[in-house]
Amino acid sequence: MKKTLLLSVVASTMIMAGGDIEPEAVPVSEDLNIFSSLKVKGELRPRYEYVEVDPSTKSSANAFTNRFALGVGMDLLETGSLSAYVEMTNVIGNSRYDSFSNGELGYEVVADPSQTRVTQAYLDAKAGETLFRLGRQTVNLDNQRFVGSVDWRQMPQTFDAIAIVDTTSIENFSFVGAYVDRVNTIFDDGVTKVNSFDTSTAILNAGYTFNAHAHLTGYAYLVGSIHDTYGLALTGAPTVGDVKLNYRAEYAIQGDASLEVDSVQADADASYYSLALGANYNGFLAGVNYEVLSGTNGLDGNTAFSTPLATLHKFNGFADIFLATPTEGLRDANIMIGYKADGFGVAKIIYHDFDSDEGSTDLGSEIDFLYKTKVPGLVDVSLLLKGSLFSKGDITAPGLASKDVSKFWAMLDYKF
Repeated sequence: MKKTLLLSVVASTMIMAGGDIEPEAVPVSEDLNIFSSLKVKGELRPRYEYVEVDPSTKSSANAFTNRFALGVGMDLLETGSLSAYVEMTNVIGNSRYDSFSNGELGYEVVADPSQTRVTQAYLDAKAGETLFRLGRQTVNLDNQRFVGSVDWRQMPQTFDAIAIVDTTSIENFSFVGAYVDRVNTIFDDGVTKVNSFDTSTAILNAGYTFNAHAHLTGYAYLVGSIHDTYGLALTGAPTVGDVKLNYRAEYAIQGDASLEVDSVQADADASYYSLALGANYNGFLAGVNYEVLSGTNGLDGNTAFSTPLATLHKFNGFADIFLATPTEGLRDANIMIGYKADGFGVAKIIYHDFDSDEGSTDLGSEIDFLYKTKVPGLVDVSLLLKGSLFSKGDITAPGLASKDVSKFWAMLDYKF
């Protein structure tokens, strides 16, 4: 049986690991020197999700779900260089939606099955400025386009991996290297048995900060028996007068898998690029983004660009129509306007125009909106209202892209 190994890191602008709350330390008995300190943290996240699909023979989903997570961290043997963390997550939902495993096939899908799982369990060892991590944990690299915890869903995606992380040994340089042994998806075992799958996957991610205006990241994600991805991303946050800008320019290619290759492994030949520019003027927000995932016409020997370990909900619209890249590829041109201020929170409206990469077929359009704020009088509680309206394009093949889809969410999030 393979040992479970897990990656997690916090690497300046490169990585944001899940579960970043630092609760108050609770000292234990001085007579017990195995654990020199104990830290407890948790989250309670109730949510309502409405899904309507037209045309459809199914009833609209009215999903009431809740996430409860509780974690315990501790230092080991009073060394200051060894620590451990364990976290359990429980998700529970009603019966008015199809979770893929609850048997409610007469309703539309909401991918939040009821389940309980050990979502994090790892050991940390520090040697100088270098961190070694062994175990299970959520992990988010860069903007999560390639590797993420899918935290939008109630049960996060986790990895079992071994990792080495160094963010300070060389000034302005950070590095993450990891070997992933298993991926634990957001789904429960249920009937489809898709909760976890073994893999041989290597993750390499390095970044260098030139100044506040330019940070360069290079990465290689070698996903076993799927594909190898190599890419570069340049990001920055310059200020022009009273306008705070942020930008991202990224390019990546995919080729044949070099790890865990079997006889049925398909060839991979695809590319990706994204150009994004955002602005903040006294709280007024605006942004534009153009993202292309290449596809194939079926005769060129290419494949569609894919990101199987990503937090896909963050990209290509909240309605999740394009969680899998269409065979012909995807072009997503979107614009955003919004407002953000202390005491108000943040509000955004985003418009997407979707086309195929091959043939320029109209794949539809989408309007997304969200509002997030702290709940007055309730410490550490936030409110999120969010919606999505997808209008179909010229696609007639089966699937959500050939239908009109409306979704709405109302969520409270309490972290302690």
